[in-house]
Amino acid sequence: MKKLFSVLALGAAIASTNVSADAIRTSVESSHRSESFTVRDDQRHPVETLTAFQLAPSDTVVEIWPGSGWYTEILAPVLKDDGRLIAAHFPADTEINYYTTSRMNFVEKLAENSEVYGKVELAQMVPNQGVVGVEEMSVDKVLTFRNVHNWLRGGNEQTVLNSFYSVLKPGGLLGIVEHRANEGATREEMLRSGYVTQSYVIQIAEAAGFELVEAFEINANELDTKDYDGGVWSLPPTLRHGDQDREKYTAIGESDRMTLLFRRPE
Repeated sequence: MKKLFSVLALGAAIASTNVSADAIRTSVESSHRSESFTVRDDQRHPVETLTAFQLAPSDTVVEIWPGSGWYTEILAPVLKDDGRLIAAHFPADTEINYYTTSRMNFVEKLAENSEVYGKVELAQMVPNQGVVGVEEMSVDKVLTFRNVHNWLRGGNEQTVLNSFYSVLKPGGLLGIVEHRANEGATREEMLRSGYVTQSYVIQIAEAAGFELVEAFEINANELDTKDYDGGVWSLPPTLRHGDQDREKYTAIGESDRMTLLFRRPE
């Protein structure tokens, strides 16, 4: 009988995974997505990444610093019916123009398509405080994409990771995608380049209390030499140098990235 229950549980888990992957794929292929975003799919691997992060349609998810909403466009439809999506954007009360403009544009984006984004909830992530406006131990997943290097600049990365732990339920999952520095890079080199070592991200996550579930190579890029004068921003989509060496940087593609999944212990 115990074996039968195990087989049934495994079958249910596989079925759930298939349902989630189908929902993610449907959202990725939906016509509501911005054309300028969909062209990046082959380099950001959203179906594989979100499947690796075990995203399920019934989850309560906090997306950290969604920027212009690249991943929000995918997450919102998946979670619209049975889950919750909380967008923890830049601080609402700030004198940093970039933060203000980005948050305002994001809010306008949500308002322009209420059918897709009408249930998205807004919170904020303040670097020296962490996630604000989300109850402790209330969410299933915290997801963040290409943001860790920003928190290093203010020395707030541990505070931020600690706050992720606080809002997650016991057993909840943290998914991180980040530009990956070569191991041995100093903090100064990470700050200058925008790349962070995978071992350091794991270190600060474990210091917050997380356990590493798995490190994936979904977003790896062996062509990325990580030695550009303009740092990671030399590569697409930023292309900091404009037309200078554009073909070279375009051929390299987006950065080599770590894709890490952590769990808050039960």
